[in-house]
Amino acid sequence: MTQAVTPRPASTVLLLRDGAGGEIEVFMMVRHYEIDFNSGALVFPGGSVDNGDQEIIARPELYSGGEGLDAGSLSFRIAAIRETFEESGILLARPRGSNSLVEPRRAAEIEGRDRAALCESKTTFLKVLSENEVVLALDELVPYAHWITPEGMPKRFDTWFFLAAAPPEQAGAHDGKESTDSIWVSPREALAGGESGRFKLPFPTTRNLIRLGKQSSVRAALNDSKGRKIVTVMPVMTKLNGGRQLRIPIEAGYDGDVFEVGAAG
Repeated sequence: MTQAVTPRPASTVLLLRDGAGGEIEVFMMVRHYEIDFNSGALVFPGGSVDNGDQEIIARPELYSGGEGLDAGSLSFRIAAIRETFEESGILLARPRGSNSLVEPRRAAEIEGRDRAALCESKTTFLKVLSENEVVLALDELVPYAHWITPEGMPKRFDTWFFLAAAPPEQAGAHDGKESTDSIWVSPREALAGGESGRFKLPFPTTRNLIRLGKQSSVRAALNDSKGRKIVTVMPVMTKLNGGRQLRIPIEAGYDGDVFEVGAAG
């Protein structure tokens, strides 16, 4: 009997802004086709929690807004901000001793100097924070969803999704390596692209876009999620009449519990 793969802790961030057309927009990237997980897919910034994130936990002067959180919760949030910086260049941090987020010009300086080196493992996030005298703004993250890859899959993740308002004038851009394109897009447009074949959307991404699309603004989305009970989703796949179905908990808030996901392979 094949032993089940243990899910790797991971974080994903839905960076939000109010679009000029009156719709909420979210930052998304196209994964490089050679990436071994979700290759070619349109996704939100995110990735695995790493050892460096754990090391930052022991340095509370490097983050704020984590009061009352255990080490596991802190690691998901630290990873969320690190991955956001690596994959979009957007930095959710404050100058040490300040209550305001890093100014756009300063954020651009940090991104220009440290982002590539961090992505190439030539520096650490702990060093980036220390040398630039900035503090992670963990309180800018609002927990949104919790998904675990189904059992039986060769690669599994235990992923927390967070919402965050994008800092003003930090537009974001893909890294050109793990991702090949990036856009600010409304949930409606992203979902239409998934239907037409313009975009490849993973199942969790589709469900979270549909849910996000019900919100009229960034403020509304954040307020709706604050304090909301989050139900863990680990889809169960079944084959039926030549197709596949995924079952998720109805109480997770995704307008259903059984979804058709295409032909069985």
